[in-house]
Amino acid sequence: MLQHMTFSSDASVCELHVNRVTVQMGKTTIVSNLSFDAKAGEFLAIIGPSGSGKTTLLRAMTGELVCSGDVFLAGQDVRGLSPEIQAEMRGVLPQASQISFPLNVAEVIGLGLIDRRHNKNARTRRLAEALSKVGLSGFEGRNYQDLSGGEQQRVQLARVLCQVWEPVPIDGPPRWLFLDEPVSSLDIKHQYQIMQLAAEYAARGGGVVAVMHDLNLTLTFADKVLVMQKGQRLAFGATEEVMRSDLLSKAYDFPLSLTRCAVAGAPIVVPFNGR
Repeated sequence: MLQHMTFSSDASVCELHVNRVTVQMGKTTIVSNLSFDAKAGEFLAIIGPSGSGKTTLLRAMTGELVCSGDVFLAGQDVRGLSPEIQAEMRGVLPQASQISFPLNVAEVIGLGLIDRRHNKNARTRRLAEALSKVGLSGFEGRNYQDLSGGEQQRVQLARVLCQVWEPVPIDGPPRWLFLDEPVSSLDIKHQYQIMQLAAEYAARGGGVVAVMHDLNLTLTFADKVLVMQKGQRLAFGATEEVMRSDLLSKAYDFPLSLTRCAVAGAPIVVPFNGR
């Protein structure tokens, strides 16, 4: 049986608070003195060039890496929370998940069904709902190892969703999804499907933090953006304030232009064509 905590009605229970976080590996500083606040009900994207510390920051926020500074989730220091409590409060989708055992899809997703109050029928329904959300209805009996990389990624997301199914539970603070490159192995149709799923989770009151490489998906779905460069915060704020040509070009050390799609009129990021 999972442990439970009592939470106050203070506004902090709806927030992720990151204050002066620094992560070192050996003598190398990967994340340096980084601070920001995020709120449940919003989709926060973390962007920046490869090696800027995005994944390391995410792992520090979820308590997987030792860091200096403070990380508070729902008013609680993540370093003082048991794994059981953390599992109730947030679901984490890593870049890659290695499974060595010959499990089928239902067994993998079942790892996320941590609420023991579910009987067999309820578990079966929840599994089917989760698979439907990620576009894999009917995959319950498939061998996980036989799936493509993109299918495995969606199975893992279904597992995470089962863990924190209700964005705002009756007896606790809003829950959070921490997603590390959630669409990296997916085709364009499923990229949009998964991003829409994450955005809807935030719209229903949950918190979403996602490490992103696709700047146009970030433009389309994120409410706020944290831009990282060399382990530091370069910019943070509302998407329309942060996603600017000058700032993105500086972050990626490459000329980028923010323009509008000729068909839909939506803003898009394109590399500057010197020709």
